[in-house]
Formats: sequence, C-alpha cells, structure tokens
Amino acid sequence: MTNRLLSFRIPDWPALGAGLVIAGAMVAAPLAAQSYTYARSMPNDPGQCAAGKGPAVRVNVTGLKSSEGNLFVRAYPARSSDWLESKRYVMRVDARPQAGSVTVCVPLPATGDFAIAVHHDVNGNRKSDLSDGAGMSNNPGIRKILGLVPRPPSVEKVRFNAGQGVTRMTISVQYM
Repeated sequence: MTNRLLSFRIPDWPALGAGLVIAGAMVAAPLAAQSYTYARSMPNDPGQCAAGKGPAVRVNVTGLKSSEGNLFVRAYPARSSDWLESKRYVMRVDARPQAGSVTVCVPLPATGDFAIAVHHDVNGNRKSDLSDGAGMSNNPGIRKILGLVPRPPSVEKVRFNAGQGVTRMTISVQYM
C-alpha cells in the first residue's frame, strides 16, 4: 500500500492566488449588490439617533424659510440606478419644518454608502414646485438649466459612508 500523502504536488502559487482572488470576488459580489426594501417611511423619531443606536443619520436641516408645508428627508443607496428615482429610497422620514432649522433622524437598513435628499414641500401638496426647497448630503451646489429648472448633482457628489453608529451631518436647503 503506497502512502498517497507523499505523492502530493506543490501548488502553482500564482495560479492559486488568482483563483482565490476570483473566488473572493464571487463571495464579495452579493455584498456589493445588496438588496434593500424600498419606499419605507416613518415620522421623525429622535430616539432612533440616541447613543448606542444605529446605523442612522442625524441630519441638521438648515436654511428653512418657513414652518409651512412638509419636510421629507430621504436616504437612498449610493447607486446611480437608485439616486432620486421614484420610490427607490430606503427610508423617508416625514418631519414638521421649522423656520431656520430642524433636526431629523434617519434610520438606515445597514452600514454602507448612502445619499440623502431633503425636500421642503412649502405648499404641502406633496409635489415638487418652484417654491419648494431642496438640499442634499455634502451640500453640493444645485445647478440650474436655463436659470430655472434645477439639475440634481450626481450620486458621487452626495455619497457618504454610514457606519455602525449615528452619522451626523448638516444639510442646507436651497430655494429657487
């Protein structure tokens, strides 16, 4: 009886390394293509941003010109296929606007890269109008086409990483 353990072959290390990289990419792919439950909403609950909670984003919304209407804060996965698309947010928090500023807590489904859009629906009709205000994470300038119609920034300009705890940010609302 021959000992099969003595007849092993030393692996080709570069080929083995490439195989491990490919296998690792296949394992990581489902994480990168994480699926979310979309169009979830809730009222503003500051307790969701208390110490020891998360993942969540505590957003200080500034520059609100009035207490009229509705304030919607939406968190989107930081993917161009989702950014500002109808019902593609992972959480919408409905809050009462206050002239000046208001703090809103946005719970997130997981850690990772997200983008936030704030909409001050001044007349309360739940539609975007020229009188409404808007702001986004990282406070990019909102360009206007022909000086009138706002053009949203790319998801790359508004992307941020949310960790395990509570991420804090300030978003300034701009009006037409």
